[in-house]
Amino acid sequence: MSDEKAGTLPRDLTLYLLARFVLVGVIGWALSLVGVPLLVALLIGLVVGLPLGLLLFRPLNARVTAGLAKRNENSARARAQLRAQLRGDAAGQPE
Repeated sequence: MSDEKAGTLPRDLTLYLLARFVLVGVIGWALSLVGVPLLVALLIGLVVGLPLGLLLFRPLNARVTAGLAKRNENSARARAQLRAQLRGDAAGQPE
């Protein structure tokens, strides 16, 4: 994965969160049209929208997961290099 892919993480994460909120809102709105009280409709929307969002937004979820994995990999590498430098290991020294 390239750094360009990791640079899209904030955009992908924002899109994914907005899509999930819209899904919960649409489910709540549809239930409120049927006559379910708004608070109950939103709670049902949350319960139904969470697993449904995983299915509907699978490609976006995969991009967010890949971006988070890349960011965590970079952080772990930097942390290992810092620890090696603090120990005085030659492997941690920049060339």
